[in-house]
Amino acid sequence: MDGTSEPQERDWGPFGRPLFDDASSRKLSRVGVVDVGSNSVRLVVFDGAARSPAYFFNEKIMCALGDGVSETGRLNTTGKERAMAAMQRFQRLADGMGLEPLTAVATAAMRDAVDGQAFAEEIEAATGIKVWIIDGAEEARLSAQGVLLGWPGSYGLVCDIGGSSMELAEIEGGKVGKRITSDLGPLKLKALKGGQRGRRAAIKETVAKLAAHMGPQSNRLFLVGGSWRALARIDMNRRGYPLKVQHEYRMRRKDVMETAKFIAASDLEELRQACGVSSGRIVLVPYAVEVLKELLHTFKPHDIAVSSYGIREGMLYEQMPQALRDRDPLIEACRFAEAKDARLPGFGKTLYEFVSPLFKSAPEERKRIIKAACLLHDVSWRAHPDYRADLCFDNATRANLGGLRHSERIYLGLALMYRYRSKLDDSQFAGLLDLLTPEDRLQAEVLGKAMRFGAMLWMSRDTEMGTFKWSPKKKILRLSLNPHSWPLYGEVAQARLQSLASSLEAELSVQLKT
Repeated sequence: MDGTSEPQERDWGPFGRPLFDDASSRKLSRVGVVDVGSNSVRLVVFDGAARSPAYFFNEKIMCALGDGVSETGRLNTTGKERAMAAMQRFQRLADGMGLEPLTAVATAAMRDAVDGQAFAEEIEAATGIKVWIIDGAEEARLSAQGVLLGWPGSYGLVCDIGGSSMELAEIEGGKVGKRITSDLGPLKLKALKGGQRGRRAAIKETVAKLAAHMGPQSNRLFLVGGSWRALARIDMNRRGYPLKVQHEYRMRRKDVMETAKFIAASDLEELRQACGVSSGRIVLVPYAVEVLKELLHTFKPHDIAVSSYGIREGMLYEQMPQALRDRDPLIEACRFAEAKDARLPGFGKTLYEFVSPLFKSAPEERKRIIKAACLLHDVSWRAHPDYRADLCFDNATRANLGGLRHSERIYLGLALMYRYRSKLDDSQFAGLLDLLTPEDRLQAEVLGKAMRFGAMLWMSRDTEMGTFKWSPKKKILRLSLNPHSWPLYGEVAQARLQSLASSLEAELSVQLKT
């Protein structure tokens, strides 16, 4: 059940052998990192499959260390008190969890303040936590690596906005390229003299310098940081977007402009409550929006994606061997879930091979979602049968999984619902299915029903279940069962197969292999 029993010589096909229990990955199974930012101090403890980790613990304290640094040159006094208390709590928690020494980095506020280094030394003396004050280029690199944790092989421009700075980094082919830092953090913009006109002039001048350094960047713009995530929440609220998952949320330039107007016309306190944004964050969002508008005007990205992964995830990525970095985070996470929670770990691959003939023409990016569904098809077996299907859908659509677009989350969740239920009530989805095309909805139904039937032929993970042959033009579905599987083809299995054939609008033929 722990994933250690897979033989080395087994053919894993295009997805490769699981690495989550390899020695180099196992040491990353529970890692704690601390991000001492200008606005917040956060502890994250990663656990599970290292390539797509779960958040075992995640706590943030809004300390506003950088509030006033521009005017005084020193860290905010109240912020220091709150940050020290947070660090003492975090160390006590780490001790209780049995963690290795915490990895802690501090960013713009600590590096800009004249008392930043002294405060880092105070923290170490009081807690034993070594706080590394990193420069802007290193902050940009770590944030970009966080994006690569969720989007391996991605390309575009990463924009990480904190309280006192904003970093840009270029990523292409899984590598971090040019990077640069700036003072375009909301806390510093708030302190600028000259009001909105003065801010706009400063933002325009700074972004022009950034563009001169970075060169043309018209690919995807990845938004990293709490102010951007708050903006995404507000945009979702304005649009009535049905899936409240910020990671991989997409916006267009038009959306940003409309949301900027929406924010300007709204009462911030009412907006904060409606969107679930903290009071310390909502006051910074209008300044962040001013920066984003100028970035979009200057770089003209073809696409905007929000990333929940940033510097903390980049710190984990930093510790990964290259073989692990190269893996698909979705597949690794699903394999880990199967090894931990399924009744028969390893059967997901057998099931995938069984249903694959139904999806021969599917592109590779869709086949990886089908593979993920097969790996997850049995991980919710402990749930009450009446709620199993709903639980599967909720887990797939809202779980912390990297490498999934929102439409793919819905597809995966829908397929897993059909794995446990032959008919669905569309009214319960409140607009979520609108994120899928009718063709994708049908394909998810077919996949779910194929898994539902395949689970009836379960004997062992390496069993030869039988063979499907699907002729989409002739609408004929053939199933050949070997003598070992034939006794499993009982009344319930027959009904499930007939349901699959009905969804395909297919003529069904079943035969015994001789």
